Amino acid sequence: MKSENRKYAQEAYDIVTHAAKKIGSRLPGSEGERKYASYMGDKLREIGIEPKTEEFSVSPRSSIGGIPYAGYVGLALCILTYFAQSNFNLWIAMAFVSVVTLVWLVCSVFLYKTWFDMFFRQRISQNVYGELLPEDGKYDYTIILSGHTDTSWNWKHSEHAYRYKDNPIVGIIATYAKVGLGAVCALFMMFASIAMGIISTGYLLGASWAHVAAQSASFLSFLTLMNFIPMICAIGCGLLIMWCDPHEENASRGAMDNATGCALSYEVIKYFKENPDKMPKNCRIIDFNCGSEEAGLRGSIAFAKEHRNDGMLQNAYNINIDSIADKDYFEVAIMDDWQFTRFDTDLEKMFTDTFKELGIESKTGGKIHNPVGGCDSTPMTKAGVKSITFAAQNPILTYYYHTWRDLPERFDVDTVHAGFDVILSVVDKIAEFQETNGYNGPQTK
Repeated sequence: MKSENRKYAQEAYDIVTHAAKKIGSRLPGSEGERKYASYMGDKLREIGIEPKTEEFSVSPRSSIGGIPYAGYVGLALCILTYFAQSNFNLWIAMAFVSVVTLVWLVCSVFLYKTWFDMFFRQRISQNVYGELLPEDGKYDYTIILSGHTDTSWNWKHSEHAYRYKDNPIVGIIATYAKVGLGAVCALFMMFASIAMGIISTGYLLGASWAHVAAQSASFLSFLTLMNFIPMICAIGCGLLIMWCDPHEENASRGAMDNATGCALSYEVIKYFKENPDKMPKNCRIIDFNCGSEEAGLRGSIAFAKEHRNDGMLQNAYNINIDSIADKDYFEVAIMDDWQFTRFDTDLEKMFTDTFKELGIESKTGGKIHNPVGGCDSTPMTKAGVKSITFAAQNPILTYYYHTWRDLPERFDVDTVHAGFDVILSVVDKIAEFQETNGYNGPQTK
């Protein structure tokens, strides 16, 4: 690590501590999120960069934050099953609710579509960004450094694994077992309701296949089992309801995820502000504090939509920084599997080369596929920006991931310092790449 950069790493760690300890939880669209966004805006003013704020509406519970609703639906289906045994018309209503819930889960929770946002309570979130231009004001390309200001709801089952922090394998098994059981039980009740609804509809319409099915031995055996299965499924659905704590005061403090991303983005732009001779030639640098990532990438979606056609994203590279804390897990996320989005291979190589040059070894080999959800590189990539997500985070669910235990004392300044050096090195590589190759758009092969 470069000793001359130590002060920037320490300042970044101080920002992280302020975010986690002084501001605390910062759920999408919350007052805490607004405070942190404003705080980062004030930091930009301190170095002579006037921040810009762009507000947008967000429905915090329409995506991953709303998963407990699937548990409530599953629990309701468990109860209604006993009434539907004597009133087959009820299966039709249960099937309709199940189909709507499944479509919402696929589109909003897994694919992060905004189609269902209108049906959930909305709040106002914000993106805050500042621009550093060359001294002559002229630039050919842009480097966007981004991190998200919000934090996640407390994942109870992950937090409960804290008791196994000295035996993490047991904690991981316990966490996945609870979440897995809840998902299986809720989905079983939905698919069972849909199947029964189809048969009931056919029976009422006089379809011969439905009459045959309703009188078959297997169907009668299934009805018998449905006297007992809902009682088991109700337990699983209860675990799904418990998973995402609705109380703001219990939400993640967000030291790692993602005060580190915002703090490092700021310190890098501050570095170039204070060292204009190190500034990449003909380059504009943007520090982008993105809102409501945990609500389904809503801030980066809003930013990409707002600036897709105004030139800001033209010839742009995006280093999305998301969680720099676990010193044994430096990596780039090269793809959002759930979003079917591959990130830029040129930036991927720049990062992996940098890891080697700085002697950084990682248990993940330096790159991963984002295992769940999505990251802010997806909307940027879809908007034509060369983007990738840089992280130093154990990709396996742990007691501190999306829990109130995400605190600064869990990691140290040295890890943040290494992250700072990595970003500076990649910025230099982008400048060299731009000068040699010019802008070639997102590369995915």
